[in-house]
Amino acid sequence: MALEVDLDGLESEARSALATANDADALEDWRVDWLGRRGRLTTVLRGVRDLPVEQRPAIGAGANRLKGELESALAARQAELVAAETDGPTIDVTLPGRRPPLGSLHPVTLTRRTMERTFRDLGFDVVEGPDIELEEYNFDRLRIPAGHPARDMWDTIWIADDDSGGPRQLLRTHTSPMQIRYLERREPPIRVIVPGACYRYEATDATHEWMLTQIEGLVIDQDLSFAHLKGTLEAFVRRMFGGEIETRFRCDYFPFVEPGAELGVRWQGDWLEVLGCGMVHPEIIEDAGLDSSRYTGFAFGMGVERVAMLQYGVRDIRHFYRNDVRFLREFDRFRGSA
Repeated sequence: MALEVDLDGLESEARSALATANDADALEDWRVDWLGRRGRLTTVLRGVRDLPVEQRPAIGAGANRLKGELESALAARQAELVAAETDGPTIDVTLPGRRPPLGSLHPVTLTRRTMERTFRDLGFDVVEGPDIELEEYNFDRLRIPAGHPARDMWDTIWIADDDSGGPRQLLRTHTSPMQIRYLERREPPIRVIVPGACYRYEATDATHEWMLTQIEGLVIDQDLSFAHLKGTLEAFVRRMFGGEIETRFRCDYFPFVEPGAELGVRWQGDWLEVLGCGMVHPEIIEDAGLDSSRYTGFAFGMGVERVAMLQYGVRDIRHFYRNDVRFLREFDRFRGSA
């Protein structure tokens, strides 16, 4: 029974050594010494074949039992050390903090703010109006009555009528209704821009979206002419795109101005329309209770997204509202390198 005593001694010695192993390196050294390919217990197992036949079953079974117990003891000791390490704080408060990812302003927001700042420098006030508008302000009082062909210019998103017979409501198709609302509350001189969202029920493509951000402008005073309109808008365009930008005005039709025009700029060799404009129609001025022989004015409207596309080289307007973080990150890199 000498070998059995040796197994008992090996077990006692192995457990004692394991109890003094206090880190991962010490545990690995213990494993190699006792359970490795040339470990002390492995040597005993390999020597079983050299024992007399009658001793092999008992010694072999005892050595295999001991191997299993020591492997379990090793796993338990490893878990014990891991638990001891995690009992304390898991965050080293002395390390520098990790900076959280920061967002940035949307390109349309940046462009809108730049445009607003430019018009403020030119003496304009900034006001906003309701997104849900009355048919009266969106169409009728802008010389676009029901059945007028000009209504075909807008694919209107109507809000369901109730049964009360009240005025019809819609998502505004342009910011021009604020011309009428502002004239109701203020006396000339008036110099105001109206930024805000507009909505049109139309298919989208690279240059059109069902929702767009528009900036409307209105100026009413005595003795204003088309020359004042031209000078104001050319000053704005040069502030936005550079002093050497070429501009041109061409005749266009808008029901609430007379005459009407579009302003284009030469951009990378091509003429591109930037905005529509014109002298405020005398009927609009008279409807506001003003004398059209004394007061004149001009108005204009432009899409903020179109200006942003020109400034930042965006070829597809739909990128602005797809909520694709990759586009926004690329835009930030573009601004950082500009």
